Amino acid sequence: MPDRIEIRGLRALGLIGVLPEERERQQPFEIDLDVELDLAPAGATDALEDSVDYGRLSLAVADVVMTESHLLLERVAQRITDVVLAADSRIQSVWVCVRKLRPPIPADVGSTAVAITRARP
Repeated sequence: MPDRIEIRGLRALGLIGVLPEERERQQPFEIDLDVELDLAPAGATDALEDSVDYGRLSLAVADVVMTESHLLLERVAQRITDVVLAADSRIQSVWVCVRKLRPPIPADVGSTAVAITRARP
């Protein structure tokens, strides 16, 4: 099993959705990430430069939700994986789950989500 950095419950407000009210009023989203890379160097040296800075990565991921406007969660998830893979060449793959916390659907649900995995070619 590869090493990974996990980020859970990252929250950001964004304009994402198909309905008019989703395009006009920000709503809350929650993002979970698993970032796979070799963490042995960081474990040996205890040096941040031998790992990925999760603070910076979290800000870059939140920025996708806060500054980009998309219709589908699928597109947001793809954009997040693009940003994560571009952040550091040592990242081998990323799993992302994007949750809409207040989905405007006609059923009583806590959230809706899309989860995707992308790997470096």
